[in-house]
Amino acid sequence: MTLSPEWRTFTDAASAAFPALGTEVLDAADARAFLAARSAPPVEPIPVAGVEDWLVQGPEDAPEVPVRIYRPLDAEAVPGVVVFYHGGGFVLCGLDSHDRFCRTMANAAGVIVVSVDYRRAPDTRFPGAAQDAYAVLRWVADHAESLGGDPDRIAVAGDSAGGNLATVAAITARDNGGPDLIFQLLMYPMLDPACDSRSYTDNADGYFTTASHMRWYWQQYLGSDAEKSDPYANPMIADLTGLPPAHIATAEFDPLRDEGETYGRLLHDAGVETEIQRWNGTIHGFMTMAFHLPETQRANATAFAALRRALSRAPSEAR
Repeated sequence: MTLSPEWRTFTDAASAAFPALGTEVLDAADARAFLAARSAPPVEPIPVAGVEDWLVQGPEDAPEVPVRIYRPLDAEAVPGVVVFYHGGGFVLCGLDSHDRFCRTMANAAGVIVVSVDYRRAPDTRFPGAAQDAYAVLRWVADHAESLGGDPDRIAVAGDSAGGNLATVAAITARDNGGPDLIFQLLMYPMLDPACDSRSYTDNADGYFTTASHMRWYWQQYLGSDAEKSDPYANPMIADLTGLPPAHIATAEFDPLRDEGETYGRLLHDAGVETEIQRWNGTIHGFMTMAFHLPETQRANATAFAALRRALSRAPSEAR
């Protein structure tokens, strides 16, 4: 397939408003300043039942982690909880960039969403973001009842680098005695620092997110080549047994397409119930950006329905 005229128009506009990371723009502060100068005007937020900003105790000797809690308009009396990790290559984005997506997810899935503003690279390199991800997950499990959620029905979700943190949080939870998770939603996850799959070649340039972007992101996040062999940075090499069921969404014209789909097969081979959905004609980041396009609407509806199914069942049925 090729990009439709609608997607080509969107892709070209998104590319023009984004820094040339890894080629012309090499400093994270410059990249953030570039994006801040080109930020879109605010739009009316999607209504939800409530939004609260909290500070959560981070890992030992680390700062508190800001989180934003979204309560859905319509949900069970005691809904499930989704801990969400935003994308941005471990370097960019934050609570505000993914606010609309989190509001949509809370309402569509009927869940409480806890969005995590983990420490970003290169200011804090690996394992800072992964440690923040797990610290907030533990906090949510310990405080789910006081938040109005069900401590036995917790899921993780994330897009791009946030997909990495979501599945790493699930691996860390398994390795450290909990919390037990019901589900993981991974949207075009950024998993493999080797950056050498076929989709890196096929989609190296011309589709908004480039191979140069992704390699630059990994350089900011990892402090050394040795960390590429750490399963909490590179879950492609982790033991995946005992992880929660997963829904993985990938985009056809995305350097990360192949690693997301390979990870899904590795999960399946490890005995983890896994659904892999490739969305043809789309680009990296589409689920949190192109809300007006029908492919994004279908992909989000599919992902949120998977969350709702997983978190609406009794824990014994969902695992």
